[in-house]
Amino acid sequence: MKPSAEIDHARLTTLWSILEYYAEEDPDQVATLFEGRATTYRDLRDHAYRLAERLAFAGHGKGDRIGYLGKNSDHYFALLFAAARIGAVLVPLNWRLAEEEWAFIVADSEMVCLFSDEAFGPAAGVLVKAGDIPHLILDGRLLEPVEHSLRLDAYVPNPDAVVFQVYTSGTTGRPKGAMLSHRNLLALRAPGYNAGLKWFPARGCTVGQVLPVAHIAGTAYALFGFYAGAKIVIAREFDAGGVPALIAQERISHILLAPAAMQMVLEHPASVDADFSSLQYITYGAAPIPEALLRQALERLECGFVQMYGMTEAAGGVVALRPHDHVSGVPGRLRSAGTAMPGAEIAIVDDTWSVQPPGTTGEIVVRSAAVMAGYWRRPDADAEVFGADGWMRTGDIGRIDADGYLFVLDRAKDMIVSGGENIYPAEVENAIFGHPDVADVAVIGAPSERWGEEVVALVLPRPGATPDLASLLGWLDGKLARFKLPKRLVLVDALPRNAGNKLLRRVLREPFWQGYERRVN
Repeated sequence: MKPSAEIDHARLTTLWSILEYYAEEDPDQVATLFEGRATTYRDLRDHAYRLAERLAFAGHGKGDRIGYLGKNSDHYFALLFAAARIGAVLVPLNWRLAEEEWAFIVADSEMVCLFSDEAFGPAAGVLVKAGDIPHLILDGRLLEPVEHSLRLDAYVPNPDAVVFQVYTSGTTGRPKGAMLSHRNLLALRAPGYNAGLKWFPARGCTVGQVLPVAHIAGTAYALFGFYAGAKIVIAREFDAGGVPALIAQERISHILLAPAAMQMVLEHPASVDADFSSLQYITYGAAPIPEALLRQALERLECGFVQMYGMTEAAGGVVALRPHDHVSGVPGRLRSAGTAMPGAEIAIVDDTWSVQPPGTTGEIVVRSAAVMAGYWRRPDADAEVFGADGWMRTGDIGRIDADGYLFVLDRAKDMIVSGGENIYPAEVENAIFGHPDVADVAVIGAPSERWGEEVVALVLPRPGATPDLASLLGWLDGKLARFKLPKRLVLVDALPRNAGNKLLRRVLREPFWQGYERRVN
């Protein structure tokens, strides 16, 4: 068994290549552990191959979109690798979305079939009727040897083939499918190992996978572990009381948590006497983190911390505040998002895409092989984010200091991050418009001690009407996921707009954020 420093990176060009590599190099190493069920790399490859055979026998292949609706499981990763083996594209559906949101993704992606776990079987059954596509419960029976004689063609790796399509909430109210290739998903692995980053997982490490697989963070972090040949311990869903026990019982060395999840773990009674001694590194990101919470976590958990800044469109994190940065004592360093990862570049540009000097405030752009192949059938959206020389807009406003550290100051597109979930105001506003008592509405994010931010609806009532939060939530029932629903409703006499009739959200946010340090990570 080779140490991770001796990984043959040239062989790990696709997801299927990873599985084949470790099934040969370390076949008896446990690849996944899920609710007591351990699967070795050899068995995971065999399970994924059998599932790939079934997909091919059903007529599915290159470029076909295959859906998954459900919570985390080891079988999900077998499906991901199976899709990779036949050149198909896995499209996960966030189980927290509403039925109308699922239906849009199923139709927009043109799925050829939809898998689900047993719990979401009834909901998936309804979805497939509209699209007239097959629905299968993803369980162990699909991983058993097939009865027919079909065998797959020899595998020819294509790193630039799209393998994963994640839907991101849209600024115009409709989500877009970000297409990620094998190269995108794996682009920053070899450069990081070659740069000697000690916080990358290694052979023999145990990676905790507790965030939803329908998020880029959930799937990409598990792939981080697979790339190293590590053991991936999978939780069906995040549970603040269960995480300390999982870490202690399985001796988890690496884990990814959103700041809100980290806070809930630290505040849960189960963490008081929990054994966190196995932890080597905690990665956090996807939402703002209060500096007080970070200092509390540093003191309580006594391990290395890594902050990641990134986005779905760049296959996850592209900027990192590394372990030594957290304890450097450099003034203001903890308010930084970090420096570009090996294999990625960041810059600040103005409205003409001109790169600006250090210290200048402007829009953050990123350039890397990790940047997505584009949005699914949305050339108009591609044109908005892709510029000259390979740069991609992030939609965030920031500055880079003379040492290369990025400070994220605001969101150009007004996105709200609540408990690690991305929420776009326009999407919520579009759902609220049409309520009989609402003449106009603006949605903003306001500070929340628990979730980082919470959704607030500023409503201009129709003459003679007095809408309340209960009636608004009733109107939104079934239209939006619960985490997108307003937590507060404020009635206003007018909504400020500029000469182009665009809402001045910064003006609306200011009263809510006075006295708070608004920082985006």
